[in-house]
Amino acid sequence: MMPLKNSAVLALGLAASAIAQCTREELMAITDSLLEAQSSGRPDALTPLAATVDYSEQFEAADMATGILSQPLNLAHNRSIHDTTACATYTELIVTDPSHPYVIGTQMRLTNGEVSKIETLVTDQGDWLFNATGTYYWASREDWSVIPEEDRDTREVIQAAGDAYCDLFNDKSVEVPWGTPCARLEGGIYTGNGSATDRCDVGVPDGVALVNRRYVIDETLGTVSIFLTFSTLPDSHEFRVEKGKLRYVHTITVMA
Repeated sequence: MMPLKNSAVLALGLAASAIAQCTREELMAITDSLLEAQSSGRPDALTPLAATVDYSEQFEAADMATGILSQPLNLAHNRSIHDTTACATYTELIVTDPSHPYVIGTQMRLTNGEVSKIETLVTDQGDWLFNATGTYYWASREDWSVIPEEDRDTREVIQAAGDAYCDLFNDKSVEVPWGTPCARLEGGIYTGNGSATDRCDVGVPDGVALVNRRYVIDETLGTVSIFLTFSTLPDSHEFRVEKGKLRYVHTITVMA
């Protein structure tokens, strides 16, 4: 008969293994396969997929086989974050092809090591402040590199910073941890110019509720991706947080 102490240790180990966590390596392999799928126009290159995948574009159910992944796109820019706690990823894609430019944001979620949910926001001409060339220009000049371990914020601090910014749209009394510098890339418009005095606390509207928030958090990059409904519009807000302060904000808003 197994000693009581050993039984307790085994039970704790089994309970811990039941918690849905993923390795950074497996999440990175999945975002790599997303890039391959989008570059080639072959949705089946995205692996591993669950038997049933909840797939949407613009927050509406869609067919992955005929959606944006079925179009081969020349990706001028890509950047992904990986949430090992929630088993989720977010990828930002910029396509500057003059025949049809895009800025795309995709959140993916895993169940038992397989992609079970994909939410994609696809913006192009006619969407809020759309200018893929401008988006690429500024995004390619920003530093979203790995933060040294001793300087990293907790997931709670990172999410709280993003939530405070989002809450400000409907409550001007909210205290937001603005950083200096801080810059917002909204469509193709940048609130800064790459200087030490850049600000992202400008042009924030009032009386707008940002609701239905879904999070992907990567502590190694100090980043949180939030998919939300901006009043009635499908929207993505992504934040880079450094030492508890906002450094960058990227937004994608679908108008059509």
